[in-house]
Amino acid sequence: MRATLFGYVVRAYVRYTLGILAGVVAVFLVVDFVDRAKAYGGEGWVLDVLKLYGYKALVTVQQLGPAALLLAAGTTVSALRKKGEVTALRALTFGPAALYLPVGLCALVACLGLVLFDETVAARAGRRVDEITTQRFNRWGDWRLYYTPKQWFRRGDTIFFLRGGNPQEGFENVSIFTLTPEFKLRRRVDAVRMRSVQDTRWELTDVVERTFTEDGRTTVQQQASAEYELGVGATTFRIRPGRPEQMRLGDLREQIGARAEVGLATRAFQLAWHNRFAYPLAGLPAALLAVGLALRTNRRGHLTAAVVEGLLIAVAMWGLMVVSRTLVLTERLAPAVAAWMPTTLLTLVAAALWLRREGLLHLPRKRSAAE
Repeated sequence: MRATLFGYVVRAYVRYTLGILAGVVAVFLVVDFVDRAKAYGGEGWVLDVLKLYGYKALVTVQQLGPAALLLAAGTTVSALRKKGEVTALRALTFGPAALYLPVGLCALVACLGLVLFDETVAARAGRRVDEITTQRFNRWGDWRLYYTPKQWFRRGDTIFFLRGGNPQEGFENVSIFTLTPEFKLRRRVDAVRMRSVQDTRWELTDVVERTFTEDGRTTVQQQASAEYELGVGATTFRIRPGRPEQMRLGDLREQIGARAEVGLATRAFQLAWHNRFAYPLAGLPAALLAVGLALRTNRRGHLTAAVVEGLLIAVAMWGLMVVSRTLVLTERLAPAVAAWMPTTLLTLVAAALWLRREGLLHLPRKRSAAE
């Protein structure tokens, strides 16, 4: 009996989840196309747009997956309640766990699947969306913010200005500034080319070295070629351009370490690393919260109420994530706290609703006017 009931709830929840996810993804893509339709044109644009929106659909599944789990949980329980099946379960002495357990297990599997989907599919699809949008339809947006190569690096008291090149083949048109503890310029080295020789030693060609003394004098030395011990290896400059959200976990870890080593900002990359897990996993407590809300006594308009409550929760969590991201980038909040805050809040509210229903959490009762 329990196995039959479990399978029945699972099938209903999976059916509603897939239907809601397909619906919200379709609505999002249609609205996005209508908003950007004027930008699409040129020979063969129809095929390119189909490719673009195929990749956008994959990214949207990842972005709206937790919201679909939330809406489907409330809709499933509300549909069962509308047909009187929840009342029948109570008559057969089945408690709320008969609904919480199958929905929770399905949501957990789906959330773990979203983590894997993001790592293996959605991140790559996001990069393809950027490539097609910029290269084919010439819509750049904030592309330059993430893909412009980094040129300024700092390591200790040395600042590197590398105008071109890469760690493997060497850098071109280089300036290296050495500072005093008082942040005054002590030495400047300019070179046409800089190539890694061994470990932290570099060969510079067409070198002009200027040394500045404390009494204001400057000495200039020119050399066709010279080797310098700069205290950094070629791997120090392994800065990869791109959006943090579109990088795999291994690349994110590497970029966090590499950027911290040369004095570049890492908070957006740390936030993306935590969000790779925190964002999809928020679907689990969100689904359990929706079940608790749908089981409230004296509830009316079951299906409508479930959709409205789900949308309100999703909008509130989205707003919280936007504010948290802003606080992270302005260095007012730790990336880990910002990433896990929505998931933690959803978990606490869902747990409080469960405890209250089980009679383990007693909230103060409002006094009436007569009292």
